[in-house]
Amino acid sequence: MSTTETQIIENRAVVNSLKFLSPRQVQMIDEALASLDEFGEVRLIVEKGRLRFLATQKSFDALKWQPGSIRED
Repeated sequence: MSTTETQIIENRAVVNSLKFLSPRQVQMIDEALASLDEFGEVRLIVEKGRLRFLATQKSFDALKWQPGSIRED
């Protein structure tokens, strides 16, 4: 069995063992984490027992700040 086939089987096992999140929600969380750059946080808001919102917050290192570095383009 190739490495890729093994990874596919392992990924399916993980997906089948999820209790709270759907695979789509896991992808959303991963995308949010990837968007944070160097510092930040992702908060998951649960309402009525279901994931309802995902909030992200970027943080900036005040010791490394350069003029214009916080501005979103």
